[in-house]
Amino acid sequence: MTRHIIHTDQAPRAIGTYSQAVRVGETVYLSGQIPLVPETMELVEGDMEAQIRRVFDNLRAVARAANGRLADVVKLNVFLTDLGHFPLVNQVMAEYFEEPYPARAAIGVAALPKGAEVEMDAVMVLDD
Repeated sequence: MTRHIIHTDQAPRAIGTYSQAVRVGETVYLSGQIPLVPETMELVEGDMEAQIRRVFDNLRAVARAANGRLADVVKLNVFLTDLGHFPLVNQVMAEYFEEPYPARAAIGVAALPKGAEVEMDAVMVLDD
């Protein structure tokens, strides 16, 4: 199968040796997003809720660039430097997703790039 690289200026550019997303067939693998503002490539200002929203906004932008939407996400991985923020992730996620929700994992990590407190990646499956 052919791999199609997905890119959008509406989400942060890759800060390493990876693509924002890769589509193979009807499956799109969205790379991890931290709460970077695309225009400045700096962490969003504000509290943890602002960081979580920025990550979802970045994922949504990449999903759209792949001709999808967050409703097409079948698997979401959430990485947090403090698992105490998980209830806030649930609260904000409910504003971005509807049932049926994607499968999900929440992983506590020691550190994330650029000092971010949250990162998420996703797998999306598109309809023909």
